[in-house]
Amino acid sequence: MHTLVLGATTNPNRIAFQAIHRLVNQGYPVSAVGIRHGEVAGIPIQQGMPELEDIHTITLYLNPQRQEPYYDYILGLKPKRIIFNPGTENVQLMRLAEEAGIEVEIACTLVMLATREYAK
Repeated sequence: MHTLVLGATTNPNRIAFQAIHRLVNQGYPVSAVGIRHGEVAGIPIQQGMPELEDIHTITLYLNPQRQEPYYDYILGLKPKRIIFNPGTENVQLMRLAEEAGIEVEIACTLVMLATREYAK
């Protein structure tokens, strides 16, 4: 269940940082995209819109205004689902995703991982 963490950061105080660690610790393949290069839990943070394949889930850690330039990229990856973590809820992107047949969840990835709901 390959997951893209969009809004990745090397700042250990950020939830995206914690999410990468938990995903890796639970054995999920992870790709990370952020504004700065770095590495978290052995996963390199890529910049821009890298070509990625077989993305099952995109978990968002970008506020709605920062998401807009990524709309085509997100939809073009054809994920099975997008998780809108707290503060990332975006009605416009949710609608576009649903129209493209992508499952939309308003949830917290960390909570989903802790309660074993992530893989369902």
